[in-house]
Amino acid sequence: MKHPEFPLADDLIYLNHAAVAPWPKRTGLAVIEFAEQNMHYGSRFYLDWLNKEAELHTQLQALLNAPSADDIALVKNTSEALSFVAYGLDWQAGDNIVSSNEEFPSNRLPWESLATRGVEFRQADLNSSDSPEDALFALVDRRTRLLTISSIQFASGLRMDLEKIGSFCKQHDILFCIDAIQSLGAVQFDVQAYQADFVMADGHKWMFGPEGLGVFYATPAAREKLKLTQYGWHMMKDIHNYENKPWEVHPAARRFECGSPNTLGIHAFSASLSLLLETGMDVVESLVVENSSYLRDEIDKNEQLILLSGRQDRLKSGIVVFKHRLISSDALFKHLQKNGVICAVRGGGIRFSPHFYNTREEIAKAFEVLAAFNGVN
Repeated sequence: MKHPEFPLADDLIYLNHAAVAPWPKRTGLAVIEFAEQNMHYGSRFYLDWLNKEAELHTQLQALLNAPSADDIALVKNTSEALSFVAYGLDWQAGDNIVSSNEEFPSNRLPWESLATRGVEFRQADLNSSDSPEDALFALVDRRTRLLTISSIQFASGLRMDLEKIGSFCKQHDILFCIDAIQSLGAVQFDVQAYQADFVMADGHKWMFGPEGLGVFYATPAAREKLKLTQYGWHMMKDIHNYENKPWEVHPAARRFECGSPNTLGIHAFSASLSLLLETGMDVVESLVVENSSYLRDEIDKNEQLILLSGRQDRLKSGIVVFKHRLISSDALFKHLQKNGVICAVRGGGIRFSPHFYNTREEIAKAFEVLAAFNGVN
C-alpha cells in the first residue's frame, strides 16, 4: 500500500532519493496554498512568512541537533556554503586540506580552486588503510588546516564514522567540515556529537525539499573565522531598519543570508521537514537501513548481479550500488527508467536509494524489472 504522503504515479517505483526526491503531498499543498495567497493578497501576510522562515531554522536545528537556531543559515545550495568556508578562511601558502578521492564535485572544486593561493588539496584513497577514517588521518600533518568529507559517499554509499573524525580533528586543532547531503533526512545526525565546525546540505534529496534551498551550520567560534564574501540587507544585525547607518553584521549564522529569502522554497522545505520530524529520524533511519539491507541481500542472491557497495556492517546508509555481469550499466539504466524504476548511474553501476516510505513490494518489483531484461530493447 502506498504511503498517503507519496501519491506517485502507479507506474513508478522511485529509488532515486540520493539524487532528487519527490515532494510529499503536504509540500505540494503548501506550495499551492502559498501561491494562492500571494496571487490574491500579495505580501499582506509577510509577517506570517517571516514566522515560517523562523520555523524552518528551528526545524533544521532539530534535524542537526544544533545547539541553537542561531547556528543555522539558509543557503541556496551545498556549493554556496562550501564556498563560504573555502573563501572565508584566512589561508597561508603551504596550508593543506584533507579529503577523499570519492567526493562529489561540490566538495572538491572549491578546495582545488585554492591552489592559486598555495593551498594543497589532499585526497585520500579511503580503501588504503584499515578504515576509511585512518586513510584520512594518514594525510594529516602540522600544516593541515581543515578536514572536509561527505558523511556518506554519493557513488558508493560508504558512511563515515563522523564521531571518530571529529574527535581526531579536535585533538589536532583541525577544522572539521561535513557535506551532509546524503545523510540529512535519511539517517540520524548530530553536529554536537561529531564536534563539527561546518555542516552543509541541499534540501532536495533525502529531505524531500525543493531545489535551490539548503542549510549551512557553523559553530559560533567557527563562523567568526570566516570573512564574509557576500553582502546585503538581510545579513544586518538590525535587519529591518533600512536606514541603518552605520550597520553591524548579524551576530548569528544569519550573516550568511545576504539577500531576500526564498519564501516559496521556505514554505515547501518546512512542510517536507515536518513529515520527517513527525515520523522521527530514528524511525526513518531504521526503515531506510532495512530497505537498503534488503536490496543488498537480494543482489547477493542474484548470480547475475555484483554488489559494488560494501556490506557496511559498521555504519549503514540508504545507497546501494550494483552492476550486471553481462549487461552494461547504461543499457540497464535505460531499461529501468523506461519501465518506471527511477534510479541513477553512479560509481560504475546502478544506484538504488530507497527512502523510508518505499515498500518491500516495490523493491521486489524493481528486481522483476531487472530480471526481465536480457540486454536487447
